[in-house]
Amino acid sequence: QVQLVESGGGLVQPGGSLRLSCAASGIAVSAYGMAWYRQTPGKQRELVAYIGKSYSTYYADSVKGRFTISRDNAKNAVYLQMNSLKPEDTAVYYCNQNPPRESSWGQGTQVTVSS
Repeated sequence: QVQLVESGGGLVQPGGSLRLSCAASGIAVSAYGMAWYRQTPGKQRELVAYIGKSYSTYYADSVKGRFTISRDNAKNAVYLQMNSLKPEDTAVYYCNQNPPRESSWGQGTQVTVSS
């Protein structure tokens, strides 16, 4: 059974930084492309960042240059370093495979950017 547990969210002022973590079990993150997604009320979940098996990366235009996705195979974890945060980054952030495994969605972690 795949379990993905996100953590690290919180309330931060505009321009601040947060580092999200995703602890995986039942799946080796090194064997799959992994991604971070986010969702705000009334909107579809969107892909934010992706890291491939060979460490190739992709970022949504809205976060390019500000967010960095990484992976620690030894810890079986995926991370998202978020810098220069903006109010429009406010959302619940989730990690999952890419394409996502529907049964693996976790609770997510809330990120709120506000002064």
